[in-house]
Amino acid sequence: MSDQKSRAVAALQAGAVVAIPTDTVYGLAVDPRRRGATDAVFDVKRRPPTLELPVLVADLDQAGALCAADRLPEVARRLAASFWPGSLTIVVARHPEVDWALGGDGGTIGLRLPAHPLAQELCRLVGPLATTSANRHGHAPITTASAVTAEFGEAVSVVIDGGVCDGRASTVVDATGPTVRCLRDGAIAWTAVEECLRRK
Repeated sequence: MSDQKSRAVAALQAGAVVAIPTDTVYGLAVDPRRRGATDAVFDVKRRPPTLELPVLVADLDQAGALCAADRLPEVARRLAASFWPGSLTIVVARHPEVDWALGGDGGTIGLRLPAHPLAQELCRLVGPLATTSANRHGHAPITTASAVTAEFGEAVSVVIDGGVCDGRASTVVDATGPTVRCLRDGAIAWTAVEECLRRK
């Protein structure tokens, strides 16, 4: 394991904020099971607590364990089969025992399996990671590790340099109701999501 990766794992397990490259943009990540870790992300990001933090997962099993029925609902599985790993965040009903302080109302969880090997590996080594783009709330995403360091300084314990990450943010869909809704347009076109849902 590389030195940067080892330091990132140790920092995450200690409840610290780590900046990681993803297939979209750089993200601020924490282990949501550690006391105070998600609070630190909200503080560093200056993100309103009403906005729920999405969660990155390593695979479908990790995702399913966080869902209300211990598995992704059928419509979410169809979307995951088409767009994971990739830039689609799927909001589902949260498992009642997943009491992480992610913000929002606590009844849902936004899940994404990133198409980035390092992000996936960190999720395998540490567990699902609560994340948000590495920028102050309302500002443009930061695309390089050096810029992340310059912006956040010691508030972020480890910054993993993954080169330039300047992809579009993920598309976010709400799969909690009878009809899937688009919450945020992003890297995956909503028309592609609709086409997936029309296929049987």
